[in-house]
Amino acid sequence: MSFLDCSCISHSQVQPMDIEERYEDTSHQFLSCDGSEYTLQGPAGGDDITGLSAEPAHYQLLSELGRGFNNLSLVNMARHIPTGQLVAVKQTNLDECTEEELLQLMNEVLLSRLFRHPNLLTSRLVFSSCCQLWVLTPLMAYGSADSLLKTHFPDGMSESLIAYLLYGVLKALEYLHRMGYVHRGVKASHILLSGEGRVYLSGLHSVYSMMREGKRMRAVFDMPHHSPSLLPWLSPELLRQDLHGYGVKSDIYSLGIVACELVSGRVPFQDMPPTQMLLQKLRGSHCCLLDVAPFPLGELGGLKVSRSGVDSGIGESVATGSLTHSTTAPPADRPQSPGPKNHSATLHNLVQLCLQQQPERRPSASELLTHAFFKQVKRHTRDSFLSLMYPAVPLTSPEDPPVSSPPAPSSSSGNAPLSASADPADAVWDFS
Repeated sequence: MSFLDCSCISHSQVQPMDIEERYEDTSHQFLSCDGSEYTLQGPAGGDDITGLSAEPAHYQLLSELGRGFNNLSLVNMARHIPTGQLVAVKQTNLDECTEEELLQLMNEVLLSRLFRHPNLLTSRLVFSSCCQLWVLTPLMAYGSADSLLKTHFPDGMSESLIAYLLYGVLKALEYLHRMGYVHRGVKASHILLSGEGRVYLSGLHSVYSMMREGKRMRAVFDMPHHSPSLLPWLSPELLRQDLHGYGVKSDIYSLGIVACELVSGRVPFQDMPPTQMLLQKLRGSHCCLLDVAPFPLGELGGLKVSRSGVDSGIGESVATGSLTHSTTAPPADRPQSPGPKNHSATLHNLVQLCLQQQPERRPSASELLTHAFFKQVKRHTRDSFLSLMYPAVPLTSPEDPPVSSPPAPSSSSGNAPLSASADPADAVWDFS
């Protein structure tokens, strides 16, 4: 049964329709003439779930991964019994949803069926069982960049890993922007990594169309839902809510905030009250990378800021000095002012370009893909980037044996493999 068939949405039967046929032509209207790069396609390899059945009895629910959609959706790891493939299943009780929430669900499903890009996490398999909506997505075995920072990289990731993640996000944003949409929810918890090493951008519930009556608007004015939780990543022009509005360059600002987040393991502006954060952004204040020393050196216990050398990307991204700490330390024990690190000039330039106060001065997603910082992505294979994930290992089902990890010095219990029995807050991604 299709989602649009479900009589739980209204008391009258809704005529089913093939969403893909209806929107297939629309998805090509906003692609450039070099559309071969943006051919509508889905995930490859083990991330492809289009061939799985739409029958609830064919899925064995293994463990709870988390909740989402105002706590109305329960997300489980599940195994497709006929093939043995692991997937993530989001179940939503439609009887408990308000009319507005039902419209949000329908909009997210429609958009998810419209978009087809290998770096966008879309729901290609949606069906209903009684009054429950089942939304299936590939299992993101490494979870989100945010969960990786919290559990394995509390002082930030290596530049090579950051480049790999941001490159995948930029590919997804380039596609969305060419389609006439602005994402408005780019943050580390919406950057996902599958067990095969493919980078995905999620959070389609915040996507907003810039098309009106077949024409692309220069600016839009809508404030995204759940904006309080998104405040650190939102651009000044979006927060300003004036007559100038905002456009796709708002996502570029968010990408710059994410870059700082991945570098330091901390979200810029996160310790500020919302009002102060808003004022800081509107006044033009922005975050900077740690080796710029955005605080007095005396607060660092006399540590010297070194500008010699750059991050090789092989494991030298952790902060130097006495302020580093074990990955087993709880978040409350994390230093409030991490020690400075050395970063390449190309990373500094990337962040500076993304965080320009004036949106017209920021480069587009297409232009950023050619930035010198991302040259390293083309020089290495996906497997070589996955090796930088150590000590993180892919999420496995309770019955599966632990995934072997590359040889390395013995680690503490804090580097144990992610399992289905782990704390969902640390092992999964943002399902909101």
